[in-house]
Amino acid sequence: MLDRTLTQQHLYDQQRLERLTRLKAALVANQQDKAASFSAVLLICDEYQVFKYDSAFAYSLKLNKLARQLRDPAKLQTARTKLAHTLRSAGLFKDAFDTLEVINVRQLEPQYQAEYYEVYSIVSVELAEYDQDGYFQPFYKAKAYAYADTVARHEPAGSYIYLNQRIFQARQKNDLRAGIAAYNQMQGLSLTPHQVAMSASSLALIFERAGQHDKALELMTLAAINDIRSATKEGIALFSVSTYCYQKGELQRAYTYINAAKEMAVFYRARQRQLQMSSIAALIDGQKISLVESQRQQARSSAWAIGLLAALVLGLALVIYLQLRRLRKAGQLLATTNQELHVNNSKLQEANYTQHQLNTKLQELNRGLNEANHIKEEYIGYYFSNSSRYVNQLEDLQRKLSTLLKTKQAATAQRLVEDIDIKEERTNLFKGFDTVFVRLFPNFVTDFNALFAEADRIVLSEDQLLNTELRIFALIRLGIADSEQISRVLGYSIHTVYAYKTRVKNRSFVPNEAFEARILAIQATPTEDWETAWEAAAASVG
Repeated sequence: MLDRTLTQQHLYDQQRLERLTRLKAALVANQQDKAASFSAVLLICDEYQVFKYDSAFAYSLKLNKLARQLRDPAKLQTARTKLAHTLRSAGLFKDAFDTLEVINVRQLEPQYQAEYYEVYSIVSVELAEYDQDGYFQPFYKAKAYAYADTVARHEPAGSYIYLNQRIFQARQKNDLRAGIAAYNQMQGLSLTPHQVAMSASSLALIFERAGQHDKALELMTLAAINDIRSATKEGIALFSVSTYCYQKGELQRAYTYINAAKEMAVFYRARQRQLQMSSIAALIDGQKISLVESQRQQARSSAWAIGLLAALVLGLALVIYLQLRRLRKAGQLLATTNQELHVNNSKLQEANYTQHQLNTKLQELNRGLNEANHIKEEYIGYYFSNSSRYVNQLEDLQRKLSTLLKTKQAATAQRLVEDIDIKEERTNLFKGFDTVFVRLFPNFVTDFNALFAEADRIVLSEDQLLNTELRIFALIRLGIADSEQISRVLGYSIHTVYAYKTRVKNRSFVPNEAFEARILAIQATPTEDWETAWEAAAASVG
């Protein structure tokens, strides 16, 4: 988890920089209003406090300047508290003490009094840890404890600051039970990542002093993760984790973490952190150099071993080579024979494949010819019968008209001509065509509708075999693709035929250019008795 968070460090830094950009824009917008500017600068100081010392220091000075311009004693004490906090974060303890000394606590607003005492407490404890002196260290620790107690008294019991000071006091007394109790109570609060890091690192130090190193490492890792997430550059958690890793022999992780911690300390300009890290960093670097040198030595030893092994392999290869030369001559004849057999077998397979393709094409041609012959026979029989019927009708009409004209019965002849119903004759012609076609292609309507969505399919009435749209594409299936020829057969104008074809194609989900090819692919299913088919069609016309 820590390694993944480290790779995302730039994202968390960018979030803080974006907040600072917004705050600075607000400061520029309110620069004529000193009170609003003071509030904006105060927020900017808080953002820079743990992020970058130079900027935090510059805005702390600006805060002091604005407080003096406002002639507001409370704001001046607040500005001095922020300056002392900034100096403490950078390790400038004497300057921080000097700044704290001039603060009039009585003039501080209540919400900043806790911060004043907290800064005093932290400066004292860090001086105690920095001095490592048997004479002054107890003095500074006592002051740190007293100031922490004062902070706790200024805050409501159960608040974050109150509980954090209780953990801080437990740390000074090495009271693990009290530290755990305060930390567990703190888990019920809504904490920022920085607050999580502060409380976890304090409790980790208590566990470390109690000899529970694994728990200390777990908490310090949590603190380091949240330092990164809060873009805190002056923290010590990541440095502590690198120390634990070094002690456990995890040199690579220790090296990665100490370098990241050093970069953060240099970025912030935290002098005391850089000094704290210098000793362990030197040890880790030394171990890293020793490890690299050891790896080089191992590489040299491995190279000698590999060289010896390579010589043995070369000797063995020479023996094998001599044996292979003897076998090669005996195998050449066998290889040549096998190659010839392989070539002949490949040629035979190619010939078989070509033959198979030809057979397949021939079967397709035969199937097409058989279908064409069936269609031809069917329609020749049908139209021969139909034509014979029309010839007989014309012969009968001729005989009747001749008789009527000879007897000068012109009116009767006229009525005879008028009784001929061309529309009915054409309807009978279509009916006969439809009957024969559907017998030849019984699945035509189903296959045709399969080219459309459900809502666009053709629904025929019970007495219909085909409608006009189906009849046009039935002629196309029979090979009559010319629209002019179709118009003559059906008695429509060529524009009407075009309109029908276009409307049908536009309804289909098949592209227009592929639609007629799909129609031509519809298979004929010849009936067993072709003669019966066209006789039935002829009967339906008659």
